[in-house]
Amino acid sequence: MSFTVAIVGRPNVGKSTFFNRMLEQRKAIVDDVSGVTRDRQYGVAEWNGKSFNVVDTGGFVPKSEDIFEREIRKQVLIALEEADAIVFMVDVATGITDLDESMTQLLRKTSKPVFLVVNKVDNHDRLLEASEFYSLGFDKIHFLSSISGTGTGDLLDDITSLIIESTEIEEQQLPKFAIIGQPNVGKSSLLNALTGQERTIVSDIAGTTRDTIHTHYNLFNKEFILIDTAGIRRKAKVNEDLEFYSVIRAIKAVDEADVCMLLLDAEKGIAAQDLSIFSMAVKKGKGIVVLVNKWDVMPKETNTARDYEAELKKRFAPFTDLPILFISATEKTRIFKAMEIALEVYENRKQKIPTSKLNDIMLKAVEAYHPPVVRGNQVKIKYVTQLPVVVPSFAFFCNYPDDVKTPYKNYLENQLRLKFKLTGVPVRVFFRKK
Repeated sequence: MSFTVAIVGRPNVGKSTFFNRMLEQRKAIVDDVSGVTRDRQYGVAEWNGKSFNVVDTGGFVPKSEDIFEREIRKQVLIALEEADAIVFMVDVATGITDLDESMTQLLRKTSKPVFLVVNKVDNHDRLLEASEFYSLGFDKIHFLSSISGTGTGDLLDDITSLIIESTEIEEQQLPKFAIIGQPNVGKSSLLNALTGQERTIVSDIAGTTRDTIHTHYNLFNKEFILIDTAGIRRKAKVNEDLEFYSVIRAIKAVDEADVCMLLLDAEKGIAAQDLSIFSMAVKKGKGIVVLVNKWDVMPKETNTARDYEAELKKRFAPFTDLPILFISATEKTRIFKAMEIALEVYENRKQKIPTSKLNDIMLKAVEAYHPPVVRGNQVKIKYVTQLPVVVPSFAFFCNYPDDVKTPYKNYLENQLRLKFKLTGVPVRVFFRKK
């Protein structure tokens, strides 16, 4: 289930600080200069055992002051259209501004839940001052300080109460493959080449795909759903908030997919945003296939592909057990091979390893290299089992689960990858008390 919360508000009200607190990490650049957020702002927050996507729109606002207001207005409109809930942040220190008023006008029109969050309320006097924000007329209003964290728990309780978890495991439908990547790397061309029909408008202008498109593929005895995530409105000007659109759509597609095909442009290589979406797909436990498109136009020498692949794996580390394929959507080179590999990754992710076989092989690996002694405790691993969840997850039962450190955990993950087919799939390893 994919639930997305967008944080909107004028510059310098503390959106990034709040975003970091929700994600419990310093992911955004935070500074007192207005409009300093330059990072790609999205991540996964967890609270009360529920997780949801968070998008901080500040990261998509342009540098130039004169178009700030217009751009922020657009951000709000996109957020209203794309997100499931909105956090509208204002600042008690400055009171209600014209920009707050005009954003209120936009937000009043939506039927989606809007949480008005008055930030920087860190003492009793400020709480009294904050009461003026009731005049904006929102039902759900929270007073908090994103620097100290006061009041964030109540807001998170409110947000997570909107998320309805599906309890039943979905019955097995067709595999879903999402094509993700920067605007203009050839996502639509790939979709058209595979299906042999012009499903999407293809042009050199970045961002011509109107929406996330689902295509039922049933050819050559293979059947699956392809999700093309270009998902960007056609705009009069090409550079208008394409990133924000493509990011918020890609996030939704990643949630929906079993396997993500990350499409890169051979000439441009991999961008920071690709890595962010890649690591998000890993965190969400999705299968991953990397496709380097437009390989036909690259100048080649003997080891071009090998060197290119090595360079990519360096950027993807530590998760390097990934299929990387060099394709050309326009020439239809290796595109059907790419689908075969995506199906293999799908099967890898779905496999259930019999417990007896798992113990047979993994306990030998433990014998070959014992966990290091911690504080005089000899860690003994007695038994291993695969957990009944979607992402391949393994529990190792031992006497001192807390004493097993990351290097040994990595050793076990590598052994699992070595002995069982887990290419392209994130693997989770847990230690439990016997």
